[in-house]
Amino acid sequence: MVEKKIVPVIMAGGKGTRLWPLSRAAAPKQFIELVGDKSLFQTTLERVSDKTLFEAPIVVTNEEFRFLVSEQARSLGIDLAAVVLEPFAKNTAAAIAAAAAVAQPMFGDDAVLQVLASDHKIEADSVYFDAIRAASEAATSGMLVTFGIKPTEPATGFGYIEAGEALNDNVSRVRRFVEKPNHDAALEMIGAGGFYWNSGIFMFPLAGLRAELERFNPAVLEAANEAVARAVRDLDFIRLDPEAFAKSPDISIDYAVMEKTENAAVVPSSFVWSDLGSWDSVWKNGNIDADGNVLSENTTVLETRNSLVVSRGAHVAVHGLENVAVVASEDAVYVGHLGNSQDVGKLVKILSSAPMTSGLTENHPTCYRPWGGYTSILNGERFQVKRIFVTPGKKLSLQKHHHRSEHWIVVKGTAEVTVGENVQMLRENESVYIPLGEVHRLANPGKILLELIEVQTGSYLGEDDIIRISDEFGRS
Repeated sequence: MVEKKIVPVIMAGGKGTRLWPLSRAAAPKQFIELVGDKSLFQTTLERVSDKTLFEAPIVVTNEEFRFLVSEQARSLGIDLAAVVLEPFAKNTAAAIAAAAAVAQPMFGDDAVLQVLASDHKIEADSVYFDAIRAASEAATSGMLVTFGIKPTEPATGFGYIEAGEALNDNVSRVRRFVEKPNHDAALEMIGAGGFYWNSGIFMFPLAGLRAELERFNPAVLEAANEAVARAVRDLDFIRLDPEAFAKSPDISIDYAVMEKTENAAVVPSSFVWSDLGSWDSVWKNGNIDADGNVLSENTTVLETRNSLVVSRGAHVAVHGLENVAVVASEDAVYVGHLGNSQDVGKLVKILSSAPMTSGLTENHPTCYRPWGGYTSILNGERFQVKRIFVTPGKKLSLQKHHHRSEHWIVVKGTAEVTVGENVQMLRENESVYIPLGEVHRLANPGKILLELIEVQTGSYLGEDDIIRISDEFGRS
């Protein structure tokens, strides 16, 4: 029985490109709804929400995602112990070391940390929680534990772990880590037995982790400690010191510690797990129909088999194809063989290198902000149309623009609008005009989501033409 509660450390700073066009740099896969009606980050939060087993989680992310993290946790009613902001990506060893430095004064040297990715799909059943408890007990005894998933196929997209001496019925020492193999090597390992997929999930004794970092990669530990000691508190966020954090080597926790320590252990388990690292894996984890297809809303198929068809906007119809992925966002469409979907990142590199298409890899038409967000509907010469949505109780910054005027038409909810010295309430089908250069603010005082259509006109319509006078999110 676990006596001390586990401290979850959720890694949520990645900018994955392998699920383009839905996943993009500004809104990667952990924050979008790929399977079900919640994001992968939210389902990760739910897995660590049992307060009898877990403390409030520490989330490690970056500046760009900080409000997505806070808002998605708030919408579930889940409190966070801390949101740690990396000034730039430095691989997993630096991020985990910083989280450990944040956790130490909060939870003590004898804390046990569960480090988990925010973008994995896991079936959190009794098998999963049995593995969690076994790992926690092993970590409490001083082992640095990783989770090995029993392979169901000779996958080449994962690293493997070979189990060694059994410590008990549920935990073994790690004999070795194996880099991502080719198909023949993966087949050979599965045939030999004792090999497991490396899930990238860990359970660490806080003091033991710090001791092994000190032993094998002291520069990582020193940089993390200094970055946390010199960190700045900003609202609910801990901003790591950039100068100190930059001193950390760019190295994974596997290379920094796990492949060197004599205390590495693995918990082999058969719980359902996927890193959803390709459209092929999304298809395998979806609701497959009688023809082998996984379909979203806004799609129709005919004589199509073993395919993934997803649309976030226009209706997509597919006829007479097999083993394909067709994925449509609001502004881009990907079509390819499911078997080649591991290589989407190569296509994204081509798109990002061309000025005409680089924006398609960075931003969605829908962008999220701490108060809600907006969707770009139509862009033209000297005009732009957006759908703006504001969360109940939230308000935008008090601001003005040098180059554009705006028209707002409320389509849902109630808006509190400030224009100059005048404050007025607008309801559905009512509108207001904000002249160029006028100070203004939009707020949602109601209990339901506020939605409005914004029409911008002017000589320059970029997002950087915002002069914030005051802002409750610290952006002025």
